Amino acid sequence: MILAFDGSSIDGSAYRYVVDLAQDSPGWLDSLVSAWSTYGLGLFAVFMVLGWWRARRVSARASLIAFAVPLIVVVAYGVNSLFKMAVREDRPCQSLRVSTLEACPAPGDWSFPSNHAVIAAAAAVALLQVSRRLGAVAVLAACAMAASRVWVGLHYPHDVVAGVLVGTLVAMLLTTALRRIPDSLAERLTATPLRPLLVAPELAEATSYESG
Repeated sequence: MILAFDGSSIDGSAYRYVVDLAQDSPGWLDSLVSAWSTYGLGLFAVFMVLGWWRARRVSARASLIAFAVPLIVVVAYGVNSLFKMAVREDRPCQSLRVSTLEACPAPGDWSFPSNHAVIAAAAAVALLQVSRRLGAVAVLAACAMAASRVWVGLHYPHDVVAGVLVGTLVAMLLTTALRRIPDSLAERLTATPLRPLLVAPELAEATSYESG
């Protein structure tokens, strides 16, 4: 039998306060938060596509960074999985007798750190390097995602805080490395079949005109 960590001693009281508040809140609000908690990560995929579309109109180097955002998210998720296996913290809905908006996951589906918070934070921080405006919106969405996971009863507050930190740190490290990619390398890639994915047609025409 696997011994699991009980995180209720850290901020169990804060968790209880939030889930009790959720129980006393209007049904429409709970439904909205539950829908966001379950399906909201799809919005970050839309953000990634928008970031890439915008980056094509900036430079090939910006497009490369935009292309890397999904990979950064995958790496952050992998790092988080290692933390989950190392800590093995039970879900709060397993350790505490509470009524939650979402069904409690089965034992072994560890709680710390929150995968949703990691994915959202990693995407948002990486997108800041693609577009400040889009990244700022994504940061707000990531905060809302983290909060929603506590609201529906699936995570302690410390789970989502840790998730945000993991996602942020991984994204910052990887985007810092990507910013060091030489412009010459990005430009060479525009001479390959990848050109339509890296440079918008109007930018490509302008570049060709200037070269001519």
